[in-house]
Amino acid sequence: MPQITVDYSAELADTFDRPAFALALHPLVAETVDAKIAACKTRFRRAEETVVADAPGGDALVHVDISLLAGRTPEGKARLTESVLALLTAHLEAVTGTALHLSVEARDLDASYRRG
Repeated sequence: MPQITVDYSAELADTFDRPAFALALHPLVAETVDAKIAACKTRFRRAEETVVADAPGGDALVHVDISLLAGRTPEGKARLTESVLALLTAHLEAVTGTALHLSVEARDLDASYRRG
């Protein structure tokens, strides 16, 4: 059920170990929102061009979007996003020479969501 999308700047393609991040992320999400690890699905989308504020270049961003079945409290979602942000920061600590802009959002899936 947790549908996770990670958008990341192309500058991070060689330094962001995406499979390792996902394998650490899934148990964290499952434990925090009372889901099964097997239900976690993560896809990564490389953004070839990103612009942050008025920086001419060199800044990189990563945004993690976690979509959940409805029913989690705002406090539970806040705990989840804080934990994921800490995990993301740890996975990118080796990145140097690039300003990083990291963000995480947890949201409810639309009522039309179906899985098969």
